Amino acid sequence: MRAREYIRNTLKQIITARGLNWPEKVSLEPPKEKKFGDLATNIALVTSAYAKQRKQNPRQWAEILKDELLSLCPELEKIEVAGPGFLNFFFKANFWHEVVKNVFKQKDDYGSSNSGQGKKVQVEYVSANPTGPLHIGHGRGAAVGDSLTRIMRFTGFDVHTEYYLNDAGRQMRLLGQSVWIRYQQLCGLSVSLPEDCYQGEYIKDIAEEVLNTHNQKLLSMPEQDAIALCQEKAMNSILEGIKKDLENFRVEHQVWFSEKSLVEQDEVEKTLAYLKDKGLIYEQDGALWFKTTQFGDDKDRVLKKSDGFLTYFASDIAYHKNKFERGFDLVIDIWGADHHGYVPRMKAAVQALGKDKESLQVILVQLVNLLREGEPVAMSTRAGEFVTLAEVCEEVGVDAARFIFLTRKSDSHLDFDLEVVKKKSLDNPVYYVQYAHARICSLMQKAREKNINIDQDMDELLPLLNTEEDMAILKHLDQFSDILNTCARTLSPHHLSYYLQELAGLLHRYYTVHPVLNAESHLLIQARIVLFQAVAQVLKNGLTLLGVSAPQRM
Repeated sequence: MRAREYIRNTLKQIITARGLNWPEKVSLEPPKEKKFGDLATNIALVTSAYAKQRKQNPRQWAEILKDELLSLCPELEKIEVAGPGFLNFFFKANFWHEVVKNVFKQKDDYGSSNSGQGKKVQVEYVSANPTGPLHIGHGRGAAVGDSLTRIMRFTGFDVHTEYYLNDAGRQMRLLGQSVWIRYQQLCGLSVSLPEDCYQGEYIKDIAEEVLNTHNQKLLSMPEQDAIALCQEKAMNSILEGIKKDLENFRVEHQVWFSEKSLVEQDEVEKTLAYLKDKGLIYEQDGALWFKTTQFGDDKDRVLKKSDGFLTYFASDIAYHKNKFERGFDLVIDIWGADHHGYVPRMKAAVQALGKDKESLQVILVQLVNLLREGEPVAMSTRAGEFVTLAEVCEEVGVDAARFIFLTRKSDSHLDFDLEVVKKKSLDNPVYYVQYAHARICSLMQKAREKNINIDQDMDELLPLLNTEEDMAILKHLDQFSDILNTCARTLSPHHLSYYLQELAGLLHRYYTVHPVLNAESHLLIQARIVLFQAVAQVLKNGLTLLGVSAPQRM
């Protein structure tokens, strides 16, 4: 927000000139009520010790700051001192008009910044076991991870994306066994599928592919070899489907990292040796334990069970050690909310690896309640009763799915009603925002048909944008960069979807209050067209960062 930067920089100049440090607790935010101005700050209150030394109360100190600010800031219309010493800032209209010029100048780059300062970040997300197709819950994590990546890159971070492929362990063996049993059934053998195996129709489809490729040759093989072949075939087939679904969902993964590779390259054993050398591992009851309680976990954790099998935790520590060895300053993991108990032990592992625990940030993604006309749709990967992400996208579209996933904070439950999302009404948030962009494009087309051109200089047109609705839109456009920086700082892309819905609301309201192509003068028509073009650009930029299209017609 230019306004915030403008005031902050001037205040810092005044404060540092008096030998004071910039206080951490200073706030500089738009007030909740418009009557208190465009920005408000508590700086006179949080630096009251300075005033006290000069036998002044915070309000007197605020009056001094007010006078200095007014002398240094010609863009300010006035400053009011409120309450015990709050400063409320009111900007002149021409200050807000500059935002239109900035949008036109920067275009697709408007809102970008270098707040990330090139910090090297890895975002690992989705990472679903390749034991079945992606479902709607995976889709929400994919939308969060991909949109966060886009936003962080736009705000100056060096972001790398990764999918951790769980291609080792019990679940993969169970997948192979499930296909093997279905294969035997197709060969006419009377074998039953245990309840803990994967039950979905896709398992039968894979078994049929194995049969078509190998006929009944697997029946003469040692069972373990046959299961291994079925496991490999199943994993590759499912993974191919996952990659295709993610590509269709406009999701990028630069690296597909294999858990199996960690085991094969002895990275897990090397990590265990590293922890043992640091005195953080001990043996008990034939198992290897990690002293996670030394780092705040509620109990120590098993890394290798008494039967010799490694736990997932052991592989995960090795994997995160590998991440940091690749030079990432910040590692972001996006997990399902059911893994919340896993966070403290991973934070403990990161500290044991010699890193600050804050260098690992975990975003938890809550379940999606999939509904159809208010009735729940069952989802169970093991039982095979679920709606895939591909099916949801085919029914409602990628745009709608991505946007709805991002309408709430990721750790909040989300109701996703297929019928509601398909409705082309202003009650549908994605339609509401996209329609605002399409509405402007339609208006521009009508202007061209009427041979209305922008033939005046911006400096002549912008002063005509002086209504309450004009100011509301201009101030909102000015907040775009701030919103993106907030998304990146808090790892919460849903703030952007809120912002876009608010901007669309301001646009729709403006359209009902003020004529555009039928305004009372040719200059005012041009001024409002210019304003609408700026709104369209910001809507497009924001939707792009959410991975959603900005249609020209609907």
